[in-house]
Amino acid sequence: MSDVIQLLPDSVANQIAAGEVIQRPASVIKELVENAIDAGAKTIKVVVVDAGRTSIQVIDDGRGMSDTDARLAFERHATSKIKSADDLFALHTMGFRGEALASIAAVAQVDLTTRMADEEVGTHISLSASKVTGQEPVSCPVGSNFKVENLFFNVPARRKFLKSNTTELSQIMAAFERIVLVYPSVGFSIYSNGTEMLALRPGNLRQRIVDVFGKRLNQDLLPVSVDTALVKITGFVGRPESARKKGLRQYFFVNGRYMKHPLFHKAVMMPYERLIPVGTQVPYFLYFDVNPADIDVNIHPTKTEIKFENEQSVFQVIQASVKDAIGKFCEVPSIDFNTEGRPEIPLFDPSAAIEPPHTDFNPSYNPFASAPAPSQSSTIPSKATASAVPDSDGAMPSRVGTDPLINNDRDIIDIPEDIFSQDETPVQPVSDNIPDNEGNLIEGKSPAHYQYKGRYIMTAVKSGLMIIDQQRADIRIKFERYMDTFSKAAVDTQRVLFPEVVQFAPSESVTVQKLLPELARMGFELSDLGQNSYGISGVPAGLDNINYPALLQEMVSTAAEGSNSSNEDSIHRSLALTMARRAAIGPDTPLGNDEMESVVNELFACSNVNYTPDGKAIICILPQKDIEQLLG
Repeated sequence: MSDVIQLLPDSVANQIAAGEVIQRPASVIKELVENAIDAGAKTIKVVVVDAGRTSIQVIDDGRGMSDTDARLAFERHATSKIKSADDLFALHTMGFRGEALASIAAVAQVDLTTRMADEEVGTHISLSASKVTGQEPVSCPVGSNFKVENLFFNVPARRKFLKSNTTELSQIMAAFERIVLVYPSVGFSIYSNGTEMLALRPGNLRQRIVDVFGKRLNQDLLPVSVDTALVKITGFVGRPESARKKGLRQYFFVNGRYMKHPLFHKAVMMPYERLIPVGTQVPYFLYFDVNPADIDVNIHPTKTEIKFENEQSVFQVIQASVKDAIGKFCEVPSIDFNTEGRPEIPLFDPSAAIEPPHTDFNPSYNPFASAPAPSQSSTIPSKATASAVPDSDGAMPSRVGTDPLINNDRDIIDIPEDIFSQDETPVQPVSDNIPDNEGNLIEGKSPAHYQYKGRYIMTAVKSGLMIIDQQRADIRIKFERYMDTFSKAAVDTQRVLFPEVVQFAPSESVTVQKLLPELARMGFELSDLGQNSYGISGVPAGLDNINYPALLQEMVSTAAEGSNSSNEDSIHRSLALTMARRAAIGPDTPLGNDEMESVVNELFACSNVNYTPDGKAIICILPQKDIEQLLG
């Protein structure tokens, strides 16, 4: 029987490793930029063409490599950081496994030009599918220049499953954000198809956050700083006023490495439980400095998941530090009292004699003296006397003792006659455009609607009591109205008196460019101000009392989450749903009968009256037989 176990060739093993490390163009940029940072670079430039499909170039001014190191760096497990197993538990650098360059060279064509500061001539090396195609000395500046072309050219299946250029470029910008937020002392720039996407100058951490996400975020940041024997935490958390549902900036960094940690996220959000609306969250940028021996960063191929040895203790430190930051830096607004006409209160002097106030008073006044009997003309008959009717003999009937429920030894309680005569609108039959529980149309007159707790519209129908959630009904109505604008002419634009500025994250800039034509059709008029900022000079007509920058940020975030789909209808639906949620009437909005009638009629004119676009129920009917059973 022949043997079946054999060793894989190096080229195949490298492609398998590349499948774990290099998932998309953003992975290439992450690995190359982290290597540049480890090399001590102070300026890093990234250039991508066709979202990294055609080429990716990373230029740095780090220490560079010799001709021998340049060739050895593309071998598997070649690293400058690990010399023994103990070094794995004392890592302070980004890359260490020695698989990044080998994995990139296995699935792409790579050119490297590098020179060290103490050498006069640099080295140029070319590789294709892990094979060295040439190496020669060249004249070049100090540092390294990596150029990666035709990514996944020898793995067609991987290249076929890459997403659209818009999605891939958004992923590149997201990976770029996570790196630039850790190293504010390094200057970064990134270009896409010759256009500058982001240029960051060296500075402090707060300035870097503001440069990336806009000046509006600066006023919402609260500093966090705590130093314990277990962990040192620095960074910023958002004020409660900055809470929102989508488009949040939430980052954890451990020893300079981006991390995802659901438990620590819960520790940050717990102090905000009673300070922000349900379903919203705040931004945060938290940096952990931990002993490398207390964490394990090698449990995930992309190293975005890190295991902590003292996880629960760190959880408590995070929660306490965030709570302290909120209590220390959240200023309480001062109360401005109206001092007009206030009494003048003199300061108390204990040495001065205290004299009673001199006022006019009646010395013979006695509040306990019996009041004089009222005159006959001023006597007001009680309601019981006024409403009494003499009997056939002309005598006034006595109410005492006639009711077995009234104690004859006690006074009679005089109940007003009009207590049960309040003007109530009777329940009328509903109009014939409202179906019953079986879907049959009901004939009748115009219905009377009742609003319960400012949230529900209740209407009597043939089969029972119909209850409508007014906010969800309005979301369905406005959603279909906005969707209809995509198939017809653009809606009217209402110019704003004072234009506002909305700032998007670099990772959202590509999505914004894609959505600009659709936003214009919906009535938004935006002007590009540069650095991912846009001026809002026009909004859809009828969209009043709304925070337009927050609305646009939520719309872009929602569209970015569904950017994996190339279907234009999915983008339209996300935009229309976000606008409908923002423009819908609130759950505590009082409505008149005509307004409720309008909501009901418009709801039943929609294509789906039962559910909102995101699947929440709008209508329920309490059957008549259930009401009768409840009442016995």
